[in-house]
Amino acid sequence: MHELPVIENILKVVLAHAAKHRVRKVVAIHLEVGELSDLEDQWMQRYFDHLSKGSRAEKARLVIERVPARLECAQCGETFPFTTAQDESNACPACAASDCRLIAGQGYFVKNLEAL
Repeated sequence: MHELPVIENILKVVLAHAAKHRVRKVVAIHLEVGELSDLEDQWMQRYFDHLSKGSRAEKARLVIERVPARLECAQCGETFPFTTAQDESNACPACAASDCRLIAGQGYFVKNLEAL
């Protein structure tokens, strides 16, 4: 059910953009969703279908692209893939520092719209 507030926010962004650009009908919404996100594609579409009824985005399909998780080293600035394997330390491959922060892989982003 945590998909509901996310989809509400996405729909607000989509409808605001559609109104600003005088879009008659939104056909598809391309989303980038982090691979560490626990948002499920099928529930995102179901909630979107329900919330978008009667709007310019009614019956639009969500095209979801999963974005890999990435870390950035606080010591040297190197960016590298985050792994969840137990045998991986996620230490920086360039300098071996362990002071790294997640920079991609949890969020969501409206990449673009297909519209009429």
